[in-house]
Amino acid sequence: MPKDIHLTAADIRSLRTENPNQRIRDFATTHGLSEAAVLDAHIGEGVTPITADLTAALARVPRFGQVMALTRNEHVVSEVHGEYGEYRAGERAGMILNRPIDMRYFPRHFVRGFAVERHTDDGPRHSLQFFDAAGDAMHKVHLTAASDAEPWADVVEQLRVAAPVGDFEPRRAIEPAKENHDKADRLREQWAAMTDTHQFLGLVDRLKMNRLGAYRVAGAPFVRQLDAGAVLTALEQSAVQEVPVMTFVGNHGCIQIHTGTPQTTKVMGPWFNILDPGFNLHLKTDPIAEVYAVEKPTRRGTALSVEAFDAMGGLILQIFGVRTRDEDFYEGWNHIVRDLPTAAEGL
Repeated sequence: MPKDIHLTAADIRSLRTENPNQRIRDFATTHGLSEAAVLDAHIGEGVTPITADLTAALARVPRFGQVMALTRNEHVVSEVHGEYGEYRAGERAGMILNRPIDMRYFPRHFVRGFAVERHTDDGPRHSLQFFDAAGDAMHKVHLTAASDAEPWADVVEQLRVAAPVGDFEPRRAIEPAKENHDKADRLREQWAAMTDTHQFLGLVDRLKMNRLGAYRVAGAPFVRQLDAGAVLTALEQSAVQEVPVMTFVGNHGCIQIHTGTPQTTKVMGPWFNILDPGFNLHLKTDPIAEVYAVEKPTRRGTALSVEAFDAMGGLILQIFGVRTRDEDFYEGWNHIVRDLPTAAEGL
């Protein structure tokens, strides 16, 4: 849990001078801070408070041209290069509908925003960063060498707000698996009747369960628990067999979706990486505790996914096959998933 209330802004700046080159996220973790608390302490020193209204930013970000969209949780980072453009704003949820940048966001979780300009040996680095009430990152927009930085000052001035007052809230606890074995039959019956994957969360909520709890209860033919290494195998085989997939990486405020065929996969210590032009995925493998192959019926056939969770029950990422307007879910992906090893022991 962030402990930034124990350090003043001056304390944070002083500590930062001792480790000026450390990544801000790593610095924050080392000192029990939220990432946003570190930025908040540096307002006026390359950091400008901006509105946390992502929709307002989306109206202006296209001026930069190609940028890098970053969404993460504790265990995985998705970095997608492309242009923002078409979006649909909503009070409860919004969508960004440009491939390769494809996102869903939930405005109520966007509470703090910052425009950040850092000077490096390679020149200035610019980013717009958005955080929740606890100071955890929801989404970031990074300008790159391919971006047009000319409008930066004007965009920041349009988004600028007064520096926020008040402490960050405690980090929200991850909801553990909610199982209800007394309703297993109803779960399976209603699961079989689904016609769209988006019906799933409402279904399990009505049965007083959540995603992971329902997976543990449902069993065959809807769910198969896989070996913990199955996520890596699935992505590696997608690259080897040239099968396109959709990777969903998210947190409670934002879900970033990338569609494409992995090309270059590389393991570096505890990290599994996809290092492709236009898309990087960095997945920390140690926290993966449970993995499931999940089948959900839709009007166009069965949607088959591989989904990974940590030991607390938090969703790490999901991988789906790709379907076109003319075809059901890509059969190559189905073959990959069917060949993945089942977990040695169920829960």
